[in-house]
Amino acid sequence: MTNAYTTPGLVCAHHHLYSSLARGMPAPKIAPHNFLSTLENVWWKLDAALDHDMIYWSAALGAAEALLSGTTAIIDHHESPNCIEGSLDVIHAACTDIGIRVIPCYGVTDRWDNDGKLQEVNTTSPMTQGAELGLAETKRYLLSDRPAMVGVHAAFTCTDETLDTAAHLATEFHTGVHIHVAEGQDDRDAESRLQKYANDDWLIVHGVHLQKPIAGTIVHNPRSNMNNAVGYARPAQWRNRIALGSDGIDSNMMSEFQLAFIAGRADDISFSPDLAWNWLFNGSQLVPDTQNDVVTWNYPHMDSSWHLAYTTSLHVTDVSINNEFVLFEGKLTKVDLEETRRKAEEQSRRLHHALAMSE
Repeated sequence: MTNAYTTPGLVCAHHHLYSSLARGMPAPKIAPHNFLSTLENVWWKLDAALDHDMIYWSAALGAAEALLSGTTAIIDHHESPNCIEGSLDVIHAACTDIGIRVIPCYGVTDRWDNDGKLQEVNTTSPMTQGAELGLAETKRYLLSDRPAMVGVHAAFTCTDETLDTAAHLATEFHTGVHIHVAEGQDDRDAESRLQKYANDDWLIVHGVHLQKPIAGTIVHNPRSNMNNAVGYARPAQWRNRIALGSDGIDSNMMSEFQLAFIAGRADDISFSPDLAWNWLFNGSQLVPDTQNDVVTWNYPHMDSSWHLAYTTSLHVTDVSINNEFVLFEGKLTKVDLEETRRKAEEQSRRLHHALAMSE
């Protein structure tokens, strides 16, 4: 930190940029009654409706909002089963146009059968065509030498063949696997299937129902966990590095830090904001270049977790990445924010119409 008003760039260690268009979406025709039904009736329907224009403007809006909140890098987890090819390029283009760093992945899954219908996954079945296409998109993007990870949705929606192939692809390209693990009860004991593959390069997202240790960085998403009523993860119980993500809610990592503290304090009165603060800045170990980014805030105690845990009026004035202002005096320098919002709103209406017309 260069002075009391600045921090390095913040990192969202787990995002779903496509969720930017979900705001105001029509209510699901079947009201969710648990976490799996939320996935089936909300998020998996949204994923299936995405096209390139929706993906671009959703990522652009999410990236713009990230810079406005001091986030200079996003580790994104993407899925669009009917628009896989080229999807990672679209996300990269959107984030580059805004001026933010992005490490994308495509979340491969076997939950869609070869006819495009949702199915319950038999772990011993062959890999589906959708998973093959997702892995092909991943490999194509990795061959471009841009930063990326190998994405997997979750163990419970993948066959053994898919998990094995994804893990070996990550090893081949010297990167990690970015995967939801034990987020809900339906993925409980996922670590048993993943133990033989996981290493320190992996991102273990959520880990709410982890029963035993697994290698990798655990990405804690307190706001999402509360929103989905999956429980409190108690990440402090593990020896792993802990980082913070938003799981697609937004990119405001200072808010995520504050709620990580409150959630920890609600569980244990001795929980210190210093611990949640360390989790926040562990993200910079995942994207080291952010340590040289400079975020200027309106508050003179940006080096004090005890101040920031209880301060709700924080906002960002300037953001410099690679010694270039991408936000100056509260305004984006590379794009027109209002135009980005208008374009995103157009795609949001298209998406919501598609969802309303879906079965």
